[in-house]
Amino acid sequence: MGLVGSFLGVIGFAVGIPLGLLVGFFLFVYSETKHVKDPVVRPISELGPNALQELLPEIPLWVKTPDYERVDWLNKFLLDMWPFLDTAICKIIRSTAQPIFAEYIGKYQIKAIEFDKLSLGTLPPTICGIKVLETNEKELVMEQVIKWAGNPNIVLSLYVSSLKITVQLVDLQIFAAPRITLRPLVPTFPCFANIVVSLMEKPHVDFGMRVSGGDIMSIPGLYRFVQDTIKRQVAKLYLWPQTLEIPILDESTVEVKKPVGILHVNVVRAHKLLKMDFLGTSDPYVKLSLTGDKLPAKKTTVKRKNLNPEWNEKFKLVVKDPQSQVLQLQVYDWDKVGGHDKLGMQLVPLKLLKPYENKEFTLDLLKDTNLNETPNKKPRGKIVVDLTFVPFKEDSSKFGGSSEGYSRKESGIDIVSDDEVQEGAGLLSVVIQEAEEVEGDHHNNPYAVLTFRGEKKRTKMMKKTRHPRWNEEFQFMLEEPPQHEKIHIEVMSKRKNFSFLSKESLGHVEINLSDVVHNGRINDKYHLINSRNGVIHIEIRWKVV
Repeated sequence: MGLVGSFLGVIGFAVGIPLGLLVGFFLFVYSETKHVKDPVVRPISELGPNALQELLPEIPLWVKTPDYERVDWLNKFLLDMWPFLDTAICKIIRSTAQPIFAEYIGKYQIKAIEFDKLSLGTLPPTICGIKVLETNEKELVMEQVIKWAGNPNIVLSLYVSSLKITVQLVDLQIFAAPRITLRPLVPTFPCFANIVVSLMEKPHVDFGMRVSGGDIMSIPGLYRFVQDTIKRQVAKLYLWPQTLEIPILDESTVEVKKPVGILHVNVVRAHKLLKMDFLGTSDPYVKLSLTGDKLPAKKTTVKRKNLNPEWNEKFKLVVKDPQSQVLQLQVYDWDKVGGHDKLGMQLVPLKLLKPYENKEFTLDLLKDTNLNETPNKKPRGKIVVDLTFVPFKEDSSKFGGSSEGYSRKESGIDIVSDDEVQEGAGLLSVVIQEAEEVEGDHHNNPYAVLTFRGEKKRTKMMKKTRHPRWNEEFQFMLEEPPQHEKIHIEVMSKRKNFSFLSKESLGHVEINLSDVVHNGRINDKYHLINSRNGVIHIEIRWKVV
């Protein structure tokens, strides 16, 4: 039976193939062709969202969200620069990885770890969209969406005992949405001190890994485990609010220094001053200031016809850098007519002072700061001053010393309450940054006038502009917090030539200081009253000693 069945199978195969080809030929020749309909063409606007999604599976962000901008020029720049960026980045990877590899040499019988091949490929990342965020701080914030489907050639060799194990990274794909912040903005090139990077969402990283030629990512469950681990570790390090900070400039040299404390100066007395008047006397007074401070110097009263004056007058000076600033003391003879004669001067470096410690100095007056001045010259007398440096409460941790008598702490933690807010002297700093859309009826030469407790201060005038940028700071030394007080700021415009309409108001605003006292700082933009679209940017800080 087996022989007969095999024989019949061969006969059927030999007859069936020619017969099938013959029937198919006659059907193809004599069958009628059907009419093919033309495809329906409709405008894209008439298609539904599902059809659009199938036609355009990856719509760029600059199409979907208007606040993202297309940056084809930047992608073209990356494409042209990529060969050079590839080489530079690979050098950084090699130098960074070398000490990490060195830690494992000798462990687990590892003899050497090195890159056999290291290249990021020929395809650069693509920036799908970018947007710039506005803030009230001195910083520039940008958000991008970056996609990179690269073709890198990265081969790492591990020499374990007598074996060589090669690890190759293939088919790398990265999708990330980083936020890049340039801060603080400074007037020194490249005009920012740090680059701060954070991720706004967990990144998607996809890749293949071959170990000695075999794809280990095909092991069931390993791919998902690696994906979750990478997302979790990267998110732990860089997902907002976590950041990666890259220093560009030394902030100590470029950043605008902020007040850190108050220098209490008591000008006590002077001895044996020079005789400058015809009658053998002088009319002395003292000017005192700190180096690096643009504020006007403070002055004592004039002691008429006195070579041994007693002042006992107290002053407060704002300190920004106690390690480098110097107190300048200059003694003058007051004259009713003409310039005042200089009797002598002296300098006191603030680094000689310990925080909260009162120290008395008896100083010989010098003609100038020339250290080569011969000691046999005529003595100019002495001056006696008491000095105390008191840091602000928030900066007290930077300095040593005891703060007893200046602040109250419990268990090492500052106690902030409404009752405590009512006490203590401090410094109120008002920074008038800029204004927008300020427009006068007759002229646009805006300047700002600040009024607080009856004292008026004004910024410089900006000519012919509706968007003045002043960036001027005004300071007020107060004996108690301005808990229930307000600051009045008015934007004015002044015609340079004399006329009946030489001044006009462009708008004003009143700011309640209670929030500043409780929060320490506010930085906001305010709409100007009696102005159509005017806005002014104000920063106010309150620091307690």
